Amino acid sequence: MHDEDEKTLIEPDGLRYKTKAPGSPFGGRGAFVGGTMSCLLCGKHRPRSMLHSKTLMGKAQMVCSPSCAELDAIMAKR
Repeated sequence: MHDEDEKTLIEPDGLRYKTKAPGSPFGGRGAFVGGTMSCLLCGKHRPRSMLHSKTLMGKAQMVCSPSCAELDAIMAKR
């Protein structure tokens, strides 16, 4: 059997990571870190300017604008 990665062992006190760097991978602190949100449909983090609100399941949710596939194509060209 292979050795499990030390960083992903769950300790008896409930802590999971021993060497995980603190903070968010998106930088900054606070509720609106870096001005990004994840799209409800594709799950990718996008700047808020690339998302729009759409009513899904009775609630306003943020999704890629114009669509996830079209936005991926635009981002690939950059």
